[in-house]
Amino acid sequence: MNLYSYVGPVTEFGRCIENRWSGSTYAPSVKKAKNNLKYQYKKNHNKIATARIDLPGEIFLVG
Repeated sequence: MNLYSYVGPVTEFGRCIENRWSGSTYAPSVKKAKNNLKYQYKKNHNKIATARIDLPGEIFLVG
């Protein structure tokens, strides 16, 4: 598994709710990493599971 990191904006239902959020996760692919980071954001910010969170910035492969 690879380490992926994200630093950038977070949107909820198409509206920017945070300008700069950072997170990192281990995942086998970029797609899974993005899903993990969305889940991580929801858990850390007490969002419901059905909230449409998106990370419009770029996810980087760290190692």
